[in-house]
Amino acid sequence: MPQTNSCTIGNAFLMAFLSLPALPALAAQPETDAAALQKLIERVERLEARNAQLEREVRALRGTPAAMTENPATDGAAENETGIAARLKMVEEDVVAMKNASTSPAEKRDGATLGAALTTVWQKANGLPHGTHANNKLNYRADLSIEAPLESAGAVEHKLFAHLRVGQGQGLNETLGYLGHHNIPNATAFRVSGAEPDDAVVLLGQAWYQAAIPFGKASRRKLELTFGKVDVFGFFDRNEAADDETAQFLNTVFIHNPLLDAGGELGVDANGFQPGFIASYLDGHDGPEPWRLSFGVFGAGDAGANYEDTTDSPLVIAQAEKKFSLFGGHSGNYRLYVWARRNVPDFISGASKHHTGFGISVDQRVGEGMKLFGRYGQILRGNLHFNRALAIGAEASGLYWGRASDSVGIAGSWLWTSRSYKRAGGKVYLNHESFKAGDPDFRFRPSSSERVAEIYYRYALTPQFSLTPDVQWIWRGGANPHAGTVSVFGLRANIAY
Repeated sequence: MPQTNSCTIGNAFLMAFLSLPALPALAAQPETDAAALQKLIERVERLEARNAQLEREVRALRGTPAAMTENPATDGAAENETGIAARLKMVEEDVVAMKNASTSPAEKRDGATLGAALTTVWQKANGLPHGTHANNKLNYRADLSIEAPLESAGAVEHKLFAHLRVGQGQGLNETLGYLGHHNIPNATAFRVSGAEPDDAVVLLGQAWYQAAIPFGKASRRKLELTFGKVDVFGFFDRNEAADDETAQFLNTVFIHNPLLDAGGELGVDANGFQPGFIASYLDGHDGPEPWRLSFGVFGAGDAGANYEDTTDSPLVIAQAEKKFSLFGGHSGNYRLYVWARRNVPDFISGASKHHTGFGISVDQRVGEGMKLFGRYGQILRGNLHFNRALAIGAEASGLYWGRASDSVGIAGSWLWTSRSYKRAGGKVYLNHESFKAGDPDFRFRPSSSERVAEIYYRYALTPQFSLTPDVQWIWRGGANPHAGTVSVFGLRANIAY
């Protein structure tokens, strides 16, 4: 048997370590830099300890050269090996096995990313019309996501993604919607369509496949193809400062373009998802300032989003996005997108109409712990209750007051009433007398805009658990000039793993 020195063993073990896949991203929220650094230090310490053990074993074996140079093949029987030589063979086999394990199917399965979150929200509304009793609501939502990389096909990397969701409670969304409001104050509220309040039914919200194909010889340029059942907002209208209702703002006018979400332009199914195909070209040649072009086609509407007639009235979105380093080298994301949808039922006449519109989403870091964001959307063709929407705000990290995992956010939004809605008039319960009269169609003339403001503070008790007090103010709900100010107080508890 050839002699093996400590350098060989150490190098082999180091190669095995480097070939292991990255640790799975198990947390739905990013860890602090300190926690990540501590994990890396612990892993390196374990590697050094194991390497030292191997070196000690090799040094011990060097004292018995006769045993080490025995050749079982010449002796004719493996049982003639001494115990020390057998031990050396076992050590070598362990190192080889560790090196080969990185390419085994089991190791690839270990590279899957698992995310789990449980979000509970309590909200209470003040300032509602007299007689409105549903002003104190509680709901929960649980999400489980699995991202599994598949075995690479040459230079092509591909993966599967699945997202399960379950929840109960509609929050205050039905109450304010019944009063004619366009905003949705609780984006976490979820219950499977058709389920009874007592039922907690698990839904497969997303299930899609994605392939990343290198474009030409430059590895920083690639084409990504995705198809399956998706959440459109996972690919379009993203925003780092206002994109996650479980950790940031709760009202949908801040976490998505209001025209696409609250306005219903996406045409999602009853549970918020739809089938689609997305082609995206990413160019990272500029390093910290990459750009991307994306194009998506989605089933939309009552029949299109639930696979009954997916191609009848598709939604088409095209988006261009670019990352810039501004304000002293701080990163920002700038997105511009347009959409078009056919055969959309008009909210006044019910006739089929074509809709087109565009949107802008911007998030820009202006300091180590400060992000500014803005969204704007406008309908170019078609009728909605509101045809223009603007949201602006900021998110500040607790770095400024010694709590790096905390954050505070503040934002304001305006939903400008469309001419069609003004002509048609609106309906809302204004006061106790309208209830007494039994007039559910009390009419008013909408004007100006519906306005929403929100502020939250996310307090991190642990890296996985946070509590978020949240306050919202809503003026002129439904663009009703007679409506009073509604304030919504909330508390969100989020556990993410």
